[in-house]
Amino acid sequence: MTSALEMSANPPGDDSQLRQGGRQLLLALYTALRSLKLYPVENATVQKALTDLHTTTRSLLQTEIELEIRLAGDFIFVNSTRLRLELDNYASFSHVLATFRAFEIAALRVRSNVERREWQILLSLLLSLAGRGTAEERMRELQERLETGKVHNLELERGVLDGGSSEEARQASKQVYSQGVAVTKDVIAGVRLGRATGLKRVKRAVQMVVDQVLNNEISMVGLTTIRDYDEYTFTHSVNVCIFSVALGKKLGLSKLQLCDLGMAALLHDVGKARVPSEVLNKAGKLDEKEWKIIQAHPWYGALTLFSMRGYEEIPYRSILVAHEHHMKTDLTGYPKVVRPRTLGIFSRIVAVADGFDAATTRRVYQTVPIEPDQVLREMWENPNRGLDRVLVKALINLIGVYPVGTCVILDTFEVAVVSAPNPDGEQLKRPLVRIAVDADGGPVPPPGTQVSLSEKDESGAYRRSIVKVTNAGRYGITVGDYFV
Repeated sequence: MTSALEMSANPPGDDSQLRQGGRQLLLALYTALRSLKLYPVENATVQKALTDLHTTTRSLLQTEIELEIRLAGDFIFVNSTRLRLELDNYASFSHVLATFRAFEIAALRVRSNVERREWQILLSLLLSLAGRGTAEERMRELQERLETGKVHNLELERGVLDGGSSEEARQASKQVYSQGVAVTKDVIAGVRLGRATGLKRVKRAVQMVVDQVLNNEISMVGLTTIRDYDEYTFTHSVNVCIFSVALGKKLGLSKLQLCDLGMAALLHDVGKARVPSEVLNKAGKLDEKEWKIIQAHPWYGALTLFSMRGYEEIPYRSILVAHEHHMKTDLTGYPKVVRPRTLGIFSRIVAVADGFDAATTRRVYQTVPIEPDQVLREMWENPNRGLDRVLVKALINLIGVYPVGTCVILDTFEVAVVSAPNPDGEQLKRPLVRIAVDADGGPVPPPGTQVSLSEKDESGAYRRSIVKVTNAGRYGITVGDYFV
């Protein structure tokens, strides 16, 4: 697991090299598709195009463990690196986008053992099945025929391809979020009542979160703004799960690792089920005895999860995360350690996600949540937080300098809610926002009008810029309404 952290600090391949290799891969894919469309498969032009595609793929796989071509809106990413759309690659980009959209393919993963014949089978099927039935029917038949053809090193992932902005994406994300909250409630209730909890249901809920983060990350991260005051314990666990999985994805973890991480994140606070509610929900300052009870919840969590292994299998990493997520990287947190240790990467990821969500949420003892941008700054600058700085930087890159849900005042006198980070990593200070109050002070009903703060006018000046962060309550704005 250490390799994932090292990858975040020292990526295995230089971004510019991956970007260049990615463009070559897209061009080779486009050329092979066009050749197969124009000529029979035995034609020399087709065979050369397939060979070039396979050679380009193998060259990239020498520096990358596996390749993933992912679509998000009008953008194409190769292993999380966005490929720049330029005049000389416009035709290839457009053709690949159109082909993927026809089957609702959100991502194509290429494994290291890919064979040339597998490319030939996949591309031939994409051409022969185009135009048949609905996109769902085309995709189903494509998957079946790939299985029949024993194509195991080219994996397709179906999903909404607009980056999570459509109503379908939002509804799917809301359903997954609600399922996560319901499952967390069931787990906590089970622990409190001393009954066995069905972990298969928990695993299914986590797998759904992972799938949604992979397909509709913007939509899922947007839902973390709900932060229900009355159901804090449950929504907090789901929010930490979403943030952790999104962070893990950014660090390059595999889908199986993301599922393990999501499980650990969802269950990280299960020990609080053993903390008396009068202590957990106390409005005033905790006395020494009560604080010691709170500090025991990681230990309670580890014991609770360990006992669950008697009923159904649960990853040891979940037990470890429940125990370690408040220890801090310098081990000055709690519970106190008796011998030197290094916190696991999952524990460090969950600690960052937990710290961000907890600080930005209104609770019984924290009636005024801290603005998200201030929380990120404090997490980055304050060494006493004991958080992994590489992972805090990854969180900032994930959600932007102005995180999703931040309420901002613009220089146009409009008030807006940040809805997504800018897809261009170099424009972190210019996120996508939803206008909630117009320039005349009139409210704009949810979900508001989404605009990008990187848009420029005819003179080249930015149309809108952030003046300051503000409290949404001052304007009667319920942030969660702009995402659901």
